Amino acid sequence: MTVIRVLLVDDETDFTSALAERLETRGLRVTVADSGDAALPIIAESDFDAVILDMVMPGMDGMETLTRMLAMRPALQIVMLTGHAQLTQGIAAVKAGAMDYVEKPIAMAELLKKLEDAKVKSDALLSQQAQDDIDGILRRKSW
Repeated sequence: MTVIRVLLVDDETDFTSALAERLETRGLRVTVADSGDAALPIIAESDFDAVILDMVMPGMDGMETLTRMLAMRPALQIVMLTGHAQLTQGIAAVKAGAMDYVEKPIAMAELLKKLEDAKVKSDALLSQQAQDDIDGILRRKSW
């Protein structure tokens, strides 16, 4: 399988350091941002297969970050992660476009499965988008 590129967004630096290291030892390419504000320029400049996004952060919270990320990259697969799980938040996140909503701590095997699923879904959406673009060009050019 190709390398999974992940953006990890969480204000808890000890947590992000440990999780990034654990993911990297499993062959994933991880970029870390400590806030939603820090994550947005990274999303604008780089491609990711998945984002692990904390729900509760100072400043821009996870829901606002989620909304802004998806406005920039609609095919982005975002797994919301929280230490303060509430069913209503999870439902709102998924309705807003999150791929999934999970509670800390999450088992590494479960997280890896979610990231693999995100890669597959992201690749399929991007492939469909490219095909739609080609079809649109062919229709406009009458080829």
